[in-house]
Amino acid sequence: MQTPFPFESMLLFGSLAAMLLIGVLLRAKIPFFQKFLIPSCLIGGILGLILINIGVFQVFQLSTSHLETFAYHFFNISFISVGLTLNGNQRNTIKKEKGVLKGPLWMALTQTAMFPLQAVVGGVLVIIFGLLGIKLFPTFGFFAPLGFEEGPGQALSFGKVWEGFGFEYATTIGLTFAAIGFFFSFFVGVPLVNWGIRKGLSTHGSKVLPQDFLVGIIPKNQITEPAGKLTFHSGNVDSLAFQAALVGFVYTVTYACVKYIGMIVPPDVASILWGFFFIFGLGIALIVSWVMSKFNIEHLADSGIQRRITGWSVDFLIVSTVMAIKLAVVWKYIVPISVISICIGVLTTFAVVYLGKRIWAYNLERTAAVYGAVTGTVSCGLLLLRIVDPEFKTPVAIDIALMNVFSIPGIGLCLVLVNGPVWWNWGTGWTVLVFLAVMVVALVMLRIFKLWGSPKF
Repeated sequence: MQTPFPFESMLLFGSLAAMLLIGVLLRAKIPFFQKFLIPSCLIGGILGLILINIGVFQVFQLSTSHLETFAYHFFNISFISVGLTLNGNQRNTIKKEKGVLKGPLWMALTQTAMFPLQAVVGGVLVIIFGLLGIKLFPTFGFFAPLGFEEGPGQALSFGKVWEGFGFEYATTIGLTFAAIGFFFSFFVGVPLVNWGIRKGLSTHGSKVLPQDFLVGIIPKNQITEPAGKLTFHSGNVDSLAFQAALVGFVYTVTYACVKYIGMIVPPDVASILWGFFFIFGLGIALIVSWVMSKFNIEHLADSGIQRRITGWSVDFLIVSTVMAIKLAVVWKYIVPISVISICIGVLTTFAVVYLGKRIWAYNLERTAAVYGAVTGTVSCGLLLLRIVDPEFKTPVAIDIALMNVFSIPGIGLCLVLVNGPVWWNWGTGWTVLVFLAVMVVALVMLRIFKLWGSPKF
């Protein structure tokens, strides 16, 4: 039957929604998922991955390219909403925290050191595989830090760009590394944190996690924090519609800027810019937030609702990216993917624990938060932190927020360097040496700022 309107986009969204809902149900009913705090979006994504690869979604004509497109836009939206979240009140909060910046600085430098460590290991293994007769694209190993530390969004964006340079199946390979990173974050991170609690390393002692945190559903009569504030009268415009309109406005302006810049730069550079769309979007969102503060209307961009938009987009991002993985491609590269992932996962675990033992306070809390961030996402870090600090009594939750600001220069540099082999024709070996230098600088800065002392346990 011929439909009067195209339904592909809405059917795709509905399929992602169905997987997310099933993920919520499975998290609430299966103790295994509760034990390791596996988020519903990851559960739904894995189920969708299985179903789409056995052809269940063929009736909806869903394809991995459609899923990748949705994921790309969800990723950009998440960064734009983060930029709009930083309003005047939060900037004042950051200013008040100037006296306690050692914690977030340690976390940012540790995060910055882990990215090049993962890149060095990935690059060296690519060289070794080449000597053994397994030829891989020069940036193959650099997908590990993109997937582990930056998450599926960056892996997807860079994968799309690298496919234009001849890296076949780059997107799927990048998303696979991101998915494996999540497994390290939860299946290694959760037992690691629980071990620290049993050893008496937590500041506030062991405490049973609340049932709503394990199940993932808040009981009917429980008092909860507000999702946001209404900043408009409903007779004029719905507040959620206005917050979404701000995101849409920034998205459109970002598109116009990237499009215009692409017209005045060489074609190969123009294609690369689309992989950095999220950075342009974040920058323009910050400018919009700043302009609103100058006109004393920054309160209209409610941070609570914007955080909900960020969370919404990240949940659907993870569902769609995991579902977009092509199992046939993963099987083709199963040996290098497995070897690189295991080596990087093990070394990252030992490196974070080693550095975490040598800080002055809140060792377990900060170690848990950083470990989640360098194997999954910042949200994973918050989940691991909540195991050891259920009520966020320590300052580590604030440290995570400030860490994201302090790590921008170092991580931004690393995001540029991973493109060395395709932008500047660097060899994999030379790129590895540059990353090694970045890692050494980050570790030296830990020493200079006296953030690396003797072991505490």
